[in-house]
Amino acid sequence: MSPLPPDDPASTFLSGFGTLPEPDAAAGRPAALFDVCHVGVVLRAMLFAHAVLAVGVLFTASTFGAWVLNFALGTGIVTPALLAWLIVACALKAPLARLSVGPQAVVIGALGALCAMGGWQLGAQFGLSEFERIGPLGPVLAGAGMALVMLQWLRMRALARTPADTAAKLAELQSRIRPHFLFNTLNSALALVRHDPQRAEAVLEDLAELFRVALTEVGESVSLNEEVELAQRYLAIEQIRFGERLAVTWELDPAAGAARMPPLLLQPLVENAVRHGVETADDGGTIRVRTRVKGGRAVISIANSVPATASRPGLGMALNNVQERLRLMHDVNAQFESRRDADSFRVQIVVPL
Repeated sequence: MSPLPPDDPASTFLSGFGTLPEPDAAAGRPAALFDVCHVGVVLRAMLFAHAVLAVGVLFTASTFGAWVLNFALGTGIVTPALLAWLIVACALKAPLARLSVGPQAVVIGALGALCAMGGWQLGAQFGLSEFERIGPLGPVLAGAGMALVMLQWLRMRALARTPADTAAKLAELQSRIRPHFLFNTLNSALALVRHDPQRAEAVLEDLAELFRVALTEVGESVSLNEEVELAQRYLAIEQIRFGERLAVTWELDPAAGAARMPPLLLQPLVENAVRHGVETADDGGTIRVRTRVKGGRAVISIANSVPATASRPGLGMALNNVQERLRLMHDVNAQFESRRDADSFRVQIVVPL
């Protein structure tokens, strides 16, 4: 059967669309408010706490040597106390997020005070006279204050992820499928109804699944297996339009399938590959999707052929969207790379397992 002509070369499934939670709901989610389980958050918290400590001891030291000594003593309290607080906050992020603002602050402040007390006692237990001279009150108050500052930072970080005006705008965009894609898909299904009704039914089922994911709350993350299945449905629809012009190769490692990622992450990438690697080429193009495990992390690569006459594509809205959502979910634990070669374009994503 000959492929159906692409009715509109610019037809797309809304790049990077997905269901954003309502701003108020997003702000109350455990992972959004108490997202302290990432290396990036831990490093930033450590840098901030030690910077505050370094500035604070300036007011207690008259010489550089005294400043170094006081900073070293403070580090002996701050480092173990902060690590303990981060571990406890990470372990209790779900119950903490269910509390209202007031009780949250009380619990977080109390945890900070207890962890600071533990850090002070650790130094005093080693017989350091300076720790005994400082006394427990100062570290306890500082620990509670620092914990509350950290809590406010986490709240601001959560709000930055889903600002109300941006969320409202994206929610409107993400609740729709671009008319051209829908029009072309329905045309493809109608053309198949008479001579291949089973295939037409499969196309409509794939489209219905894409609608379901796009218009239904899917939570904060999905598995790589779910993302691959959705991308396969999208490409199955496009295969009807392009026929032999679209060649897709899948190399999937089952061990990578459990990796978590934001919903609707792969679909805009394979759409980008179709738009720039197939629609713009008279003889079509190839798309290769590969997943594997390397160093305890899942590696996803999507490569597509590019016509020699094609202009150099930049990082469009879809790719920027993917990169930003990866950063918000996995912080420094995720990597996103894109590269244009002479005859191909490749995107690689690395996420923790």
